[in-house]
Amino acid sequence: MPTIITPKPMSGFPELLPAEQIVFNRCLDTVRRTFELFGFAPLETPAVERKEVLTSKGGNEKEIYALSRLAARPDEDASTEYALHFDLTVPLARYVAQHKEKLVFPFRRYQIQKVWRGERPQAGRYRELYQCDIDVIGRGSVSLLADAEMPVVIYHVFTAMGVGPFVVRLSNRRLIQGFFESLGLSPEQITAALHAVDDLEKIGVDKVRALLVDKAGLSPDSAARALAFIASSEHMGTEALLGHLASLNLNERFNQGVAELCSVVQNMRSLGMPDNAFKVDLSIVRGLDYYTGTVYETRLLEHPDLGSVCSGGRYDDLASYFTTEKLPGVGISIGLSRLVLRLLEAGVLKPNAATPTQVLVTTLDPSRLREYLGIAASLRAHGLPTEVYLEQARIGDQLKYASRKGIRFAVIAGETEFAQGQVKVKDLSSGFEHVLQPDQLPAWVKEQR
Repeated sequence: MPTIITPKPMSGFPELLPAEQIVFNRCLDTVRRTFELFGFAPLETPAVERKEVLTSKGGNEKEIYALSRLAARPDEDASTEYALHFDLTVPLARYVAQHKEKLVFPFRRYQIQKVWRGERPQAGRYRELYQCDIDVIGRGSVSLLADAEMPVVIYHVFTAMGVGPFVVRLSNRRLIQGFFESLGLSPEQITAALHAVDDLEKIGVDKVRALLVDKAGLSPDSAARALAFIASSEHMGTEALLGHLASLNLNERFNQGVAELCSVVQNMRSLGMPDNAFKVDLSIVRGLDYYTGTVYETRLLEHPDLGSVCSGGRYDDLASYFTTEKLPGVGISIGLSRLVLRLLEAGVLKPNAATPTQVLVTTLDPSRLREYLGIAASLRAHGLPTEVYLEQARIGDQLKYASRKGIRFAVIAGETEFAQGQVKVKDLSSGFEHVLQPDQLPAWVKEQR
């Protein structure tokens, strides 16, 4: 007897039941369709990259899964120089640097793929997850209009998905850097201060104040001033806040950041972004140091425990580790696994059918199998997902099978129906039965959907 291995999933690697997977796939399709609606072209890079590529932009080696074989010859090492990608930005940087002479700039791409992260699994955190990214990359420069377009795309995605109320929070990293520069901080101190502010929502005001003093070297008075500046966006409307920032005139870097933020907000509105779907929030700085301008984070208002489900920003040089040519850009990323699985748990997204099948052709008479298969072929030719019940079973069991899977229509034809050149179709959601000629069936089903 072989040893029986207890079947259980690996922690952090989610599995879904068919009805849930259908909901997830529908969300994937919504994301893909919306990205393409805005003119982004699809891209897929290998799941595996060289380790030196993945660590080039400061990727945490503790979170990167390396590849190795289970066995090797005595004269070779089983380990390899390859690893699974942990995000889609680093592979994009490598791809653009490698193919820049073949691409048309500005390069607008979307990428929907799994990524792998070796972090501790917890609620909303997975080791294997889907990321959905869009980026606009320029050769030498890229318009600020692209910064405005990113949250507008996300607004359309989340509205179409039906995730409930949400808000895209945005700021400008150059603006925040300029503010800290006005306090007399060095570049190293500014970096430490930005990292502290990035943790504000996670650890609270008091701990951030301590970090600003102990790690970034601010005086207690300067730390208090910084926290008051960050908090100003909580108490002002968008227009009042932008006007207040413009009046400060702290230094060149700050003023440039304010001008960029004002431009992005104005253009978001021009692109159809409603005011209740975004908020200027000066606490948004993003922890990754390659962000240089506009930054975004998106929250679901009814599920604040999820944190940011969509984030990104502008970077001055995407591929500095792979080419000397400057390739600036802006991008945003949806953590789709985290988002959809949480909304399934909360009942916001509801699984229905456990199959894409809309019609089940039942089989009452095995000698008529050719006719049953022909009915199914006709329905499929009209774009209707159709299944034929291929086992021998009573009609009641066949209808129970269809009902359990969420199939709405069942086609029933026995000796009487075939003799009269008809079929019976039953709507399992209402119990209603209708008698039709076979060639009328596809149009009737489409009409009832």
